[in-house]
Amino acid sequence: QVQLVESGGGFVQAGDSLRLSCAASGRNFSLNPMGWFRQAPGKEREFVAAISWTGASTVYAKSVEGRFTISRDRAKNTVYLTMNSLKPEDTAVYYCAGRSSTWSMATSEVRDYNYWGQGTQVTVSS
Repeated sequence: QVQLVESGGGFVQAGDSLRLSCAASGRNFSLNPMGWFRQAPGKEREFVAAISWTGASTVYAKSVEGRFTISRDRAKNTVYLTMNSLKPEDTAVYYCAGRSSTWSMATSEVRDYNYWGQGTQVTVSS
């Protein structure tokens, strides 16, 4: 059974930092792109960041570019999201996702990702 388990969420003040982790099990994702998405109450799930299977290529939503960094440790089958200068509008449940297509591109589309975690809550207070 494939599982993606997010951790690292919490309640922080505006301007603070958090580092989310996503540990995968049941499948080796070292040859697959991974991504982070988020969903705020009453809104659709939106793209945050994605990373290629090599880790050499990354894509970010404009709203987080320059503040968030996605990275991965292929040996640990884990992907990270480092979030700096957090804003109240970053408040959401953050989801880790993985593509099933080996060597495919890192994309920003929800429909391209086949595996999803349960999410971790990030709340940013002003």
